[in-house]
Amino acid sequence: MTEETIDTSWREEYKGYTSSKYELELLENGPKSLAQSWMMGALHNKWKKMKGIVDPEPPDCQSSLSEFYKKQDSYEPGKPTGKVEE
Repeated sequence: MTEETIDTSWREEYKGYTSSKYELELLENGPKSLAQSWMMGALHNKWKKMKGIVDPEPPDCQSSLSEFYKKQDSYEPGKPTGKVEE
């Protein structure tokens, strides 16, 4: 299934779970404003929760200041590090 197919198929499927005229119109015509796009995202998250779809955990990109200093100490003094000096 492609991203585009998933994008439209969840909308069609979710129409069976709601009776709200606002939500049905939004699902059929798509968002026309920022607030409507937020609502569409909320509906999509609700659909994913109903289906048991779990987003993967984001990677841990944290580092500590001590790691930074250790990395800096590993460079040899006097060698260029790629920095551009003005």
